[in-house]
Amino acid sequence: MSALLSLSGLNRRFGGLAAVSDFSLALESGIVTALVGPNGAGKTTIFNLVTGNLRADSGQILLHDKPIIGLSPHRIARLGIARSFQDLRLFGHMSVLDNVRAATEPTSWFWQAGGAAARQQRRERVETALERTGLSGLTQARAIDLAYAERKFLSMARIIATGARIWLLDEPASGLDPRSRAQFVDLLRSATAEGVTVCLIEHNLDIVTEVADRIAFLDQGRKLAEGEPADIMQDKALAAIYFGDRT
Repeated sequence: MSALLSLSGLNRRFGGLAAVSDFSLALESGIVTALVGPNGAGKTTIFNLVTGNLRADSGQILLHDKPIIGLSPHRIARLGIARSFQDLRLFGHMSVLDNVRAATEPTSWFWQAGGAAARQQRRERVETALERTGLSGLTQARAIDLAYAERKFLSMARIIATGARIWLLDEPASGLDPRSRAQFVDLLRSATAEGVTVCLIEHNLDIVTEVADRIAFLDQGRKLAEGEPADIMQDKALAAIYFGDRT
């Protein structure tokens, strides 16, 4: 299976710190890949490189075999890559409905192609996103008034509404109660069954083993291992690094 998104030989430094070193990864359709490693391993920096929020010092990022390094974040988003953030970045005083609508850029460009048909498609994506995340009954609630788990799912609803086929999720299940966690797992499984490609950063290893098809283990900006969850989780040397024992 050819990769939808391919990262090859990525490097990024911040002064004397090598945040990402010679990093390569291939993301395939319908596959969940988890980036695992201790704090400071470079996981979020990789997301920032992919989305154009940071530019790689060297290396290559290909989307459908076409380079995207150097494109602005909004252009990369329109190519079908959507991401979440640890701090969610919701519009707190806007309604749930308007938060999700905003992700579809309904009025950003007056020359948007498609006319009435395109507007209808955007409305349908918003309705689908709200339904899948269990927020259909909260459309007029302000984001700031939602419970924590509901805000998490609002962040996911915005991603779904974009129609993106590649999701980059930064700790999407952190802090969720068991019921909400099960809802999140079901949401992810239904998305990947439809061909959505997911790369997630998650410190909850139970979530990782439950949803990930592959794991890439990072430390100090380098990928130390990649493989199936069972193999990575059973590696005692990687476990020692994860929990802070570098001897």
